[in-house]
Amino acid sequence: MKEQAQRFPLAWPMDWKRTPATDRRRAAFSRTVSKQERVQVGGEYKTVERKSSRGLTIADAIDRLAGELGRLGATNEILSTNVPVSLKGLPLSVVKEPQDPGVAVYIALKDKPLVFACDKWDRVADNIAAIAQHIDALRRIDRYGVGRLEQAFAGYAALPPTAEDWRIVLGVGEYATLDQVDAAFLEKAKRAHPDVGGTHEDMARLTAARDFARKVLTGE
Repeated sequence: MKEQAQRFPLAWPMDWKRTPATDRRRAAFSRTVSKQERVQVGGEYKTVERKSSRGLTIADAIDRLAGELGRLGATNEILSTNVPVSLKGLPLSVVKEPQDPGVAVYIALKDKPLVFACDKWDRVADNIAAIAQHIDALRRIDRYGVGRLEQAFAGYAALPPTAEDWRIVLGVGEYATLDQVDAAFLEKAKRAHPDVGGTHEDMARLTAARDFARKVLTGE
């Protein structure tokens, strides 16, 4: 599968609605941590194990996602976020939380490009973990024999030819209205149209962004 998205910054799929920042919440994902301590019991010191839970780090969440993608049989994985990446191409775990914590995961499953995206939660790690848990839930359809994986993943096809955010193409804000989208399209078309010195490729890209925007904003 040809790579459709960069790992950084976030390449949000153009046909997925965004969650308004005011609606994002803290998720309940956590990890159990065990710690051994020496305590005195009846005059003797014994080693006891105490367990506690803590919030997920990005590294924790990536481990969960990698496990689910491995069990799914996915290939060509691309994890796209607004977190700078390491030399290995993975988001760094010790960084400031970005203003936009959205996450998109692009994969190939039996040579078909798929994408999963989540920005419901206010932390990148939690959005990664949510996608991992969602994939596990979809896999259960095949596991229990009620349906097939092909049916479960039919709605997650990555739309060709690009996953570039329509907001970037049109130069509008995250919560742009239809009127703002149309106005931005008309303004940019003055320079992108072949009749005024632009190219057919530029105009096609601009038109595709406008069409995706209309689809997202109207919920069609």
